[in-house]
Amino acid sequence: MSILRRLSVATLCLLTTMVSVGLAETLDPNKPEDALTISRKIACSTVDGETAVFWWFGRAYSRRQGEADRYLFDVEGMNIRACVTAEDGKGFNLVSREILLYKDPKTGKVLKTWDNPWTGETVEVLHVANDPVNGKFRAKTRDGSDYRWTGFISGDSWWQTTTVPLFYHNPLGSEYQKEIGGVYHATEMFNFMGETASLLDPETTRAERVQVGWVRVSDWLPWMNMSGREGVIYMHSAGRRLDSFEQLSDLMKQEIKAHYPEYASPPPLDDGRPNMTSWKYYDAVKKGIIAPPKR
Repeated sequence: MSILRRLSVATLCLLTTMVSVGLAETLDPNKPEDALTISRKIACSTVDGETAVFWWFGRAYSRRQGEADRYLFDVEGMNIRACVTAEDGKGFNLVSREILLYKDPKTGKVLKTWDNPWTGETVEVLHVANDPVNGKFRAKTRDGSDYRWTGFISGDSWWQTTTVPLFYHNPLGSEYQKEIGGVYHATEMFNFMGETASLLDPETTRAERVQVGWVRVSDWLPWMNMSGREGVIYMHSAGRRLDSFEQLSDLMKQEIKAHYPEYASPPPLDDGRPNMTSWKYYDAVKKGIIAPPKR
């Protein structure tokens, strides 16, 4: 065999090896362990303790029988989070806290008070500051089935829709909710989308270019003082995963610095506190357990 032929064979072997590496097996959404990894890359990072920040904005509207929907105010939110591998290695825990601000649609400023168009009353606004908002993700779900990623992949893009119907005891209601009503009733709808390459690549630690949509339909917010009036409030918003905390809007960063300094970082990875909701937060403020920011 000539030197040239030997070089050609060697080159071919090298190229074959390079191609094989380049075509390394990608994550398979149909495998529970890979599905968990995919979900973790969307939610945070495969690196324990690495911070991820989501940010979104949109509008809030009312809906009542016999009248046109009203544009009530703007909303702007953020969630700061991190993940850690479960002790048994078969899943991960997510720790996070989040803020939702209600803003004047004309000035863009954070609302201190709001003029209720139905009651004529001027009420104090209580913004959402939920700490913590944690979750656990395991290879086996509560019903014993394998964990599944519920998204869709089409070419170089992926998307995922999640609908969360909520119907449970209202923390602001009495012990007689079954008899007289007042059960908390809401629905939250999430959309996520991004690029396929980073999502399925086993070598990357996070999904890139993740965009998020959030819709919430619920009873009137408690601080609106609607006194049981018929109707609901719905919020429609969109946003994305940021590269860093510094990419938050100037307004949100100012609010965090002035009123919510702990929201500059996620909760500790071993956080075992019960989750906070906006209704629980309102209850805690009313009872003096939590002191709301003074604006």
